Amino acid sequence: MGELSVWQWVLSLCVVAVAYVVRGMAGFGSGLIATPLFLMFMPITQAVPLVVVLDYLASAAQGLKDRPLIAWPEIWPLLPSAILGVITATWLFHSVDAVLLVRILAIVLIAIAVYQLWAPVASSKASKKWAMPAGALGGLIGTLFGTGGPFYVAYLQARKLDKGAFRATFSTLFLLDGANRLVSYAWSGFFTLRFLAVLAWLMPIMVLGMYVGRRLHTSITQETFRRGISVLLLLSGAVLLFK
Repeated sequence: MGELSVWQWVLSLCVVAVAYVVRGMAGFGSGLIATPLFLMFMPITQAVPLVVVLDYLASAAQGLKDRPLIAWPEIWPLLPSAILGVITATWLFHSVDAVLLVRILAIVLIAIAVYQLWAPVASSKASKKWAMPAGALGGLIGTLFGTGGPFYVAYLQARKLDKGAFRATFSTLFLLDGANRLVSYAWSGFFTLRFLAVLAWLMPIMVLGMYVGRRLHTSITQETFRRGISVLLLLSGAVLLFK
């Protein structure tokens, strides 16, 4: 990785702290916060793998700690279409303008967030039939842009998981979905000694942020949790739309 100034190091530590406090509270959102901020002073080939590795480690820790809460029946229906999404994304890389895809993604995320913030709360669970489009979009967008999480979030939220099961299930889903990205980054030679050194410096801040977020998690209500997720989706869509 390129040399970072002292202020860039301080900013990196602050970004990771805030991102993983949010991750500890909500079970997701760290990438949506950290990636755009890292891109202000890092190239994308360094910023995205760094966030993905930190997220993967956070998901492993969260999934193991909360494994009794994992809703496995909610995960399995998502995986087959997610694989199809990855295959489709590989084709789209060479066929469709990437800028257009990002703009479409941003509009979709903003629409989901606005709907969830102002629509009345549904009294019943969404059908598992929605797992197919949610998995396909998660695999597709995750492969193209590294931001497929919001589609999994929207589906799991519509399935009425409580906040504890939501965090554990999403973390486990990210472990299964993100493993192929780590293999791809390693194959591409992104994991240099300098990359691993920066990762080692940021990991303790990630762990501390997760701990603080978990403590705050117990003090928020289910409705506040639901609205917080919607705000994160709105912000991620806005970042992508105006980047």
